Amino acid sequence: MAGNRFRYGEWRDGPDPLAPPYDVRAAVDEVGERVLAGDSLRDVLRDLLRQGPRQGRGLDELRDRARRMRREALRRGNLDGAVTRAQQLLDQALAAERDALRASESDDARFAESVLDNLPRSTSRAVEELSEYNWTSDEARGLYQQILDGLRREVVEQRFAGMKQALENGNFDGVSEMVQDLNDLLQRHARGEDTNDAFQQFMDKHGQFFPENPANIEELIDSLARRAAAAERLMRSLSPQQQEELSRLMEQALGDGPLRGQLGELTDNLQALRPQLNWGKGERMRGPNDLGYGDAASALGEIGDLDELLDQLGQQHPGATLDDIDVEMVERQLGRGAADDVRRLRDLERELSRQGWLSRDTEGLTLSPKALRRLGRTALAQVFDELSGKRQGQHDLRDAGAAGDLIGSSRRWEYGDEQPLDVVRTIGNAVRRSAGTATVPIRLQPDDFEVAETERRASAVVALCVDLSYSMFADGRWGPMKQTALALSHLVETQFPQDSLQIIGFGKYASVLSQGQLAAIDPNMEKGTNLQHALNIAGRHLRHHPGSEPVVMIVTDGEPTAHLEDGESYFWWPPTPETIRATVHEVDHLTRFGATLNFFMLGEDPGLQAFVAKVAERNGGRVFSPDAEELGRYVVDDYVRARRGRR
Repeated sequence: MAGNRFRYGEWRDGPDPLAPPYDVRAAVDEVGERVLAGDSLRDVLRDLLRQGPRQGRGLDELRDRARRMRREALRRGNLDGAVTRAQQLLDQALAAERDALRASESDDARFAESVLDNLPRSTSRAVEELSEYNWTSDEARGLYQQILDGLRREVVEQRFAGMKQALENGNFDGVSEMVQDLNDLLQRHARGEDTNDAFQQFMDKHGQFFPENPANIEELIDSLARRAAAAERLMRSLSPQQQEELSRLMEQALGDGPLRGQLGELTDNLQALRPQLNWGKGERMRGPNDLGYGDAASALGEIGDLDELLDQLGQQHPGATLDDIDVEMVERQLGRGAADDVRRLRDLERELSRQGWLSRDTEGLTLSPKALRRLGRTALAQVFDELSGKRQGQHDLRDAGAAGDLIGSSRRWEYGDEQPLDVVRTIGNAVRRSAGTATVPIRLQPDDFEVAETERRASAVVALCVDLSYSMFADGRWGPMKQTALALSHLVETQFPQDSLQIIGFGKYASVLSQGQLAAIDPNMEKGTNLQHALNIAGRHLRHHPGSEPVVMIVTDGEPTAHLEDGESYFWWPPTPETIRATVHEVDHLTRFGATLNFFMLGEDPGLQAFVAKVAERNGGRVFSPDAEELGRYVVDDYVRARRGRR
């Protein structure tokens, strides 16, 4: 043993089992990178699970494996093997019988030969007519009986996994009794009765027929229904002539006893309890072999399971989650490694939700406020990287007020004060007030409270109007626009909380966008650049904060082509004089309010250049023409300069 050599290599069956669990922060950052690059948020979240996080396998790879297995199953063989095998056995039986009849000189032998010569060409009808035939050859009689016994055995074994021993012993009465008890149990369950005790009694009596050992009646129904659905799909997969042949052969095989009717009743009960299974869709299977009834139904059952698995892995229906995936079915069809991949993805999805990175709405997964803050921080960090070496600051007024740095003095608290409490002076006032009688704990009175004075910072009211027209997406400006708006939003939220920012998106219409809506918004094909509506909304936002410095910034790549008339958007290109007048009217409103409009003009549209030049002359604002990649730097720098009073 000492001389043995072992060679180690890379793990090949999925993610390394010894690797640490997925880094959820890295997964969020991966989502953020693509969102900031302009991808749809919902597409990115879906792709995270479909493609897997970095160095992981996702649902798409598992679906590809399931599709390959389905194609292989379709090439497994021909489905009419049961009929073909019956025909072969019948031909052998007839040949053996004719040999035996030729050796006899009796009239009965000649009559029997005429009977055989006039048999129908249909295998099933010939088998039916021979049911009362008195065979001369023992070999022929045995071959004929194999047709019936073999098909009966395959039919019953296909429906019940544990029937082989009972059928070998010829215990069809026991099979019939079990099926009758099973139908009674299923009917009681369908009526809503409590069947827990009845299920246990059934398993105690007939458990030997169910080696899969179902834990409850639902598992029993699932197993039986899938087998029954596969049998029904087999019949639907045959041609009408083949269906008739197989049906007649099965009737002959099951005989006139109660079992034939009981199996039909069982199929009806199972279909009523599991209507969502695929009971009616046929398949076209081809291959070098003729599959018997059991093998054909098994192949179709496997195809049915793969179809269901493909649907689960697709996650296409609204509200789909990884919890919808049957991991046991994944392991049964694709192997343990695939099941482990699903479990890892499920753990990732749950961990993202548990740690507060994802939330779920009616349309599926979306980023939580926590994740949006991280996304905004990432966007702002990228912008600040471009601004490195430049000086950012705040224009501070040395008045006592809110939201500034502490200046060391304090004053008595008054109703409505929002400044931070001066805890030391507040406790000192309480102690001095109760001097000589003070006991622990010290009880505070309203007159004891003092607030710390701070440098008052001038607040700003900011309206960032971003163009959502399709040209922004088509020309690669969608991602930089999102990054800019998210970065500015995070900057205001974290460093200038006294400011009020409103992001307004405008296309055919304009609307206010939250961080989450901005991250998730997708381009649409509606035509129209309704800057007039956006400026109207911006004006309302500014007028709600009359004491703040107004800041209006507009990011667009096209001239106004739409405006509101009686609440409806009117679009025309090239722009009509009515659209231009309506837009300039809103510009004049903002100008009279004291707001300066700064345009960030993307692209080289001559109409846009002429329009913004006139607006800048009329309003006194400035016009920037940054590359899309530099948009964030321009907008953030302009906002900071505006707050410092340096236009």
